[in-house]
Amino acid sequence: MLKLHYFPGSCAFVPHVALEWSGLPYQAQAETRESIKESAYLKLNPLGQVPLLEDDGWTLTQNVAIVGYIHDLAPKAGIFGHGDTRTTARARQWLSFANSDLHRQFSLVFGPARYVEGEAAQQALATGGRTAILRLYGIVNDALQQQDYLAGSLSIADIYVYTTLRWARTLQIDLSSFDHLDAYYARIDADPGVQEVKKQQQNH
Repeated sequence: MLKLHYFPGSCAFVPHVALEWSGLPYQAQAETRESIKESAYLKLNPLGQVPLLEDDGWTLTQNVAIVGYIHDLAPKAGIFGHGDTRTTARARQWLSFANSDLHRQFSLVFGPARYVEGEAAQQALATGGRTAILRLYGIVNDALQQQDYLAGSLSIADIYVYTTLRWARTLQIDLSSFDHLDAYYARIDADPGVQEVKKQQQNH
């Protein structure tokens, strides 16, 4: 059986939803900052990070790789949307955008001390991250001018962007200048798979 290791509210929310959409049997194991540094976990993922997917003794890390693997196991689940080859490619593009661009900037805001020393330098780095986040959400907002979802239909890329929007709310980043993001957030939040994963993760 598939087993996903995650932190509640982390980027592991993305493959958790993919698993829920897939219809495949799976287990979700909540981890802590302490448990991922233990030797047993580090044998599975030497980076000491989530998400981590286990499949009968075989392990896989990194969001994009895990989501792609789940898609290959359940190709009709709509993980990359319901459409043609170009729709799938567009969903993959936005997934990479969320993972490589948006998430990276949030890392600067959440943990600037990991990158620079000194309070002033850390504050400057976090401020720069917030500025970059707003610029990136402007790109998302523009893409939603003519469609409800980034690839045309709901895909796992939307789940990743939604996850970052949850972080933005936690950080009280002002997104009021973007006229499509609130409705977009609400559409994704209403998805049954999203609601089920939120329920599971709130219990840990």
